Amino acid sequence: MHPSRPQKHSLTLRGHRTSVSLEPAFWMAFRAIAAAEGRGLNDLAAEIDAARGADCGLASAIRLHVLAWYQARAKVAETPAR
Repeated sequence: MHPSRPQKHSLTLRGHRTSVSLEPAFWMAFRAIAAAEGRGLNDLAAEIDAARGADCGLASAIRLHVLAWYQARAKVAETPAR
């Protein structure tokens, strides 16, 4: 499988199964975020799902969450100590 080809995985959001297609790098980052926060993947996905707007698909919302999470950590790392 090509490393940039989206992979489909099932998630359970508030008792309902759904499939989400993400690129392997996003699945790895999404799992790493859930682990860093001590949460299950389904729990984190349900939170993202509840917060997303009607005009944003779940896969896009997860990608945006991953990006924001890593950007926040990069910004903290770039902030000089005073």
